[in-house]
Amino acid sequence: MENLHQLLLERHSIRRYKDQPVSADDVRTILEAALLAPSSKSARPWQFVVVEDKATLTSLAGCKQFGAKPISSAAFAVVVTVDTTVSDVYVEDASVAATLMHLQAADLGIGSCWIQIRNRFAADGESSETVVREILDIPEQFSVECIVTFGYIDEERKPVDPSKLLWEKVHIGRW
Repeated sequence: MENLHQLLLERHSIRRYKDQPVSADDVRTILEAALLAPSSKSARPWQFVVVEDKATLTSLAGCKQFGAKPISSAAFAVVVTVDTTVSDVYVEDASVAATLMHLQAADLGIGSCWIQIRNRFAADGESSETVVREILDIPEQFSVECIVTFGYIDEERKPVDPSKLLWEKVHIGRW
């Protein structure tokens, strides 16, 4: 990518992926971006579960009633968890790590999508977090923030038109 601003204009949440694996080097680079994420007081409360097994991805896609379908067609997914005993701002720390993975993937030409898990529910009413925790044997002290899906893009998306940015939401000096 030429520069960060251009990457931000072109990056979109991708929900359709080609049936094509992502190289181990690219997976490592995406994970490295997460591990480079800043965190409050350098607590680094996050831990990540990388899932490439298709059967497991399909199981994870049932973790919530709406919006989890992209998990089943992804080349891989990263489950972002945080140790809630290490930091009181674990949601923010997890969000920064997930965002850096999105940006790194886009820079590599790989699509991604944030699948919200915290405070979401499966079709049977069970918490999405419980479903994911049981599938992946995640310890109880870890909160599951999201699942980020990755794969080669199988949909057309146009860059964001900068003239449509909501500048009325920016306040200078005071509200």
